Amino acid sequence: MTPPAATPRSVEAGGALTVVTHSAGLVAWTRHRGADPAGPELRVFLIHMGGPFWARKEAGAWSVPKGIHDADEEPAAAARREFTEEVGVSAPEGDLLDLGTVRSGAKQIRAFAVEADPGLAFRASNTFTLEWPPRSGRTEEFPEADRAEWFGLAQARERIVRSQLPFLDRLAAAVGGPTVERPAQHPGAGSEESGGASRS
Repeated sequence: MTPPAATPRSVEAGGALTVVTHSAGLVAWTRHRGADPAGPELRVFLIHMGGPFWARKEAGAWSVPKGIHDADEEPAAAARREFTEEVGVSAPEGDLLDLGTVRSGAKQIRAFAVEADPGLAFRASNTFTLEWPPRSGRTEEFPEADRAEWFGLAQARERIVRSQLPFLDRLAAAVGGPTVERPAQHPGAGSEESGGASRS
């Protein structure tokens, strides 16, 4: 269920007030015990953002399962709720690791990490309404996420929206992962703000 409209907060930036919304997400992670002599590979579970803007994009079109929450809702609870809504299965149980916050446009995103069963898989996502095509006067329903997959950190860094890269770095530093290697900048994919009316 999508919660009531989140209460935005205004902050002063350079003498001007900027309305900031708050979002919370959950980074499910696991260890893949393959044949790599270096040991088990750290993997993360990402969603491919739904809607027409992201439909044919891969680089910069994947995200932590997340969503906007009201100021009265605890971020950790919101992160678990949003995971369930966007993936269609219960959020993994277990202790949460706070990965801190990042800014994405006018949105402040706080993420938590939790170790998950490698059998975790996408089932179905909630939806949002968008006027499509633009200025057509017609609206359509689109999924917040159209699929989800496990990625090793190197591939995840190529796929995830650029503003969320620090979450991967912080996770690797906390639980052990490969040396950070920055991918080439995703053209036009620094923020989810341009992706339509999704509440993520």
